Amino acid sequence: MCRVVDLKQAVLAKNDSVAHTLRAELAARGTTVVNLLSSPGSGKTALLERELGLARERGVPVAALTADLATENDALRLARSGVPVKQVLTDGLCHLEAAMLGRHLDGWMPEDTRLLFVENVGNLVCPASYDLGESLRVVLASVTEGEDKPLKYPTAFGLAQLVVVTKTDIAQAVEFDEAAFRAHVQQVNPGVEVVLTSARGGEGAGILLDRALAVGDGGPVHIPVMSRQPHTHHHHDHHTGGPAHDHAPGQDHAPGHAPHHVPGAGHGPGHDHDRDHGPGAGTGPGHPGPGSVSRAVHPHSGVVQPR
Repeated sequence: MCRVVDLKQAVLAKNDSVAHTLRAELAARGTTVVNLLSSPGSGKTALLERELGLARERGVPVAALTADLATENDALRLARSGVPVKQVLTDGLCHLEAAMLGRHLDGWMPEDTRLLFVENVGNLVCPASYDLGESLRVVLASVTEGEDKPLKYPTAFGLAQLVVVTKTDIAQAVEFDEAAFRAHVQQVNPGVEVVLTSARGGEGAGILLDRALAVGDGGPVHIPVMSRQPHTHHHHDHHTGGPAHDHAPGQDHAPGHAPHHVPGAGHGPGHDHDRDHGPGAGTGPGHPGPGSVSRAVHPHSGVVQPR
């Protein structure tokens, strides 16, 4: 068991080091990365499609990378906005890692990109543990998912720098208790902003874009309490059927960036990183790594092109 924990800590420490470097490189070229995390079906693709369209209307150089286990449906939808979009197929991998992101960006992302939105794999467990070199971490939850979602996934919500509620146009129909949801968010992440949106109804249009631009311009970023505890081990349940366990603290981060207190592992007990992800997954010069395939999507035709 100790060996498994040590391996997980080593994997995350390596990821943090890569994320640190990637964040600095992207900041040097003027690119702000926004990492979007949510459960499947939360409506993040619909919301992102709307925000990308608004960015294009405003003349903001923006791009999007979307990750899924299979299908290119999300990339084709996002490409309708007319901005550069890339699909990453993880082939079973439950999250993106910093090295994977860096290699998928290499040679694809336009040099003048001001904002890069990363739509992570639909999952609130594994992605929460991995820093991608982002400047803003956003967690989304729809009104249909229940007011206690933040309590069930304390690591994901506890490390969020912005929480977005989606599908508010049906909030009354599903009897969503906004006050209870906000209270639960504050319980795991005091002080984090919670915003309401509806891709269909138009509520909160442009708010995600505005928050991302503000961060890129040097505006204040919420620093979660969880990320301020570099010497504290967190104890939580993965909701994968395995027992709760302690997590190791995160590693070093770029100056001025809210350091993610990265938990020890985003997987169930007995998960073997090399076996499940492939040896060196996400590594290897000039290669996105085994277990992932990328497609560049033409912003006007919607044609998916292998890269």
